[in-house]
Amino acid sequence: MRQRGLVEAAVVVTGALILTAALTFPLIARIDRIGRVNTADGFYAMWNVAWVADALIVRPSRLFDANIFYPAKRALAFSEANIGAGVIAMPAWGFTGNPYLAHNSVVLFAFTMGVAGAYYLARYLTASREAAAVAGVLFAFCPFVFARTAHIQLMMTFGLPFSMLAFHRLIDRRTPGRAATLGVALWAQALSCAYYGIFAALMVGLGTFVFAVTRGLWRSASYWYHIGLAAAVSIALTAPFFVPYVQVQEDGFARTLDDARQYSANAGAWLASSAWAHRWWLPSIEGFSEVLFPGILTTVLGLGGALHVLRSRRRHDTGTADAPRMPRDVAGFYLAVVLIAFWASFGPDAGLYRLLYETVPVFSFLRAPARIGIVVTLGLVVLGSGVLAPWLRRQSRPMTWAAALVALALLDLNAAPLTALRDAPPVPEAYRRLATLPRGAVAEFPYFYQRTDFPRHAEYMFGSTYHFQPLINGYSDHIPAEWRATVVPLSSFPTREAFAILGRLNARYVVFHLNGYDRRSRERLIDRLTTYSQFLRPIVQDGDVWLFEIVDWPN
Repeated sequence: MRQRGLVEAAVVVTGALILTAALTFPLIARIDRIGRVNTADGFYAMWNVAWVADALIVRPSRLFDANIFYPAKRALAFSEANIGAGVIAMPAWGFTGNPYLAHNSVVLFAFTMGVAGAYYLARYLTASREAAAVAGVLFAFCPFVFARTAHIQLMMTFGLPFSMLAFHRLIDRRTPGRAATLGVALWAQALSCAYYGIFAALMVGLGTFVFAVTRGLWRSASYWYHIGLAAAVSIALTAPFFVPYVQVQEDGFARTLDDARQYSANAGAWLASSAWAHRWWLPSIEGFSEVLFPGILTTVLGLGGALHVLRSRRRHDTGTADAPRMPRDVAGFYLAVVLIAFWASFGPDAGLYRLLYETVPVFSFLRAPARIGIVVTLGLVVLGSGVLAPWLRRQSRPMTWAAALVALALLDLNAAPLTALRDAPPVPEAYRRLATLPRGAVAEFPYFYQRTDFPRHAEYMFGSTYHFQPLINGYSDHIPAEWRATVVPLSSFPTREAFAILGRLNARYVVFHLNGYDRRSRERLIDRLTTYSQFLRPIVQDGDVWLFEIVDWPN
């Protein structure tokens, strides 16, 4: 029996990996030299994954002391830490030191495990491998994920179905091992994506009370003990990684309801899609704020499952021996999840999100209510598998029908080729040289000082993956006030005032990207470099990226 399970797992993972390679093309063909280098978020994600992987290998005790905004402390906690992605990237990073390969290995893993997670959740709830195969494809390759290829944490969806699988297994048979498994699953999802970790915890919390009522478990001490044990394991494992965020929040970092309002879903978001099959209707959608359309097949099957729940009269209706159905309380739970998540996605103005923000402390760390849309997709997939499984069992060739539905799902959701991916630019010699020089803080120029240009510092962050020297530049969700106060005078470096600031920051190296200046600004920069030449020793002056060491300071 165990061997059969391993064979099934190998088939599921192999099939999921093949589909992932096809649907993310051309990623697999140029996995070591392609990425979202057309956006600051893409640069940030690759830096983030490389930093965490490198820190876990070389200096795990300094994980949160990221090399950005030097000399700020706990800089990794200024945004999503992406520890899960960094763990997954460790083999690729450790053997190659290639930030593209490290990041892209996580992308492939995330899609593959997304298929596996939804497959095993649907198989457990429906006892149908055929329906589970369809569910895996519909969830893992949904339009929302393909619209977020610049945000590695939002691609780490697999923890949601795996957490719910662990929860249902615990509900059905309560043992300490299953309780611990649920706790670990919630912890792994929290470290992979904080948003999804909170969403998974909320689903488990809601399910705990729903099934306590529907199955008469509210009087069972064993039930509450094992749920409490799962919660204790999750909290104990997550707490050490959450403390830095509490410390950063004490320094003034928090999300407001106005922030959440800006990143809430609107009606158009639920019609917007990244799939090629759906893009013909995008011009008719005005001002959509997010990409949340679950897919045509997902929506049709999910609504079919919802109608079945509403029409079913028996709480534990399990169908017939030949065509067993998902228990009504399970299907009803996922219908409630869909409705609640859909409502919450519209943000503070719709009411529910405001209530959650004011009553659930961790919501003050969240900025984008629309991201709960992935929970709607998961709920629809589960509901759809609940009606698909008995239908497939009644067919003479269920595997053929399942294969046809998988093919239809792929046509529905396909976003390949991923046109937003770009080939890597050459690595400047200045970065290669920095990797060989003694440790010292680096400042890179142009030093973007307007708030709308702050994200452009992410390109310097990505460049630091080739040397990981401390970097005075930085970009994150939280921008330290001390850093903001220096951006304008530093933007004109080299000047006496800018030298004084870098002196207080113990800067040692400066890098100039000449192609980042217009003609007049570049001429003025060359003049200033000549004026202050006695304080700057040139190390690399080839091409457009020049590297200097600060050897003295103006009085």
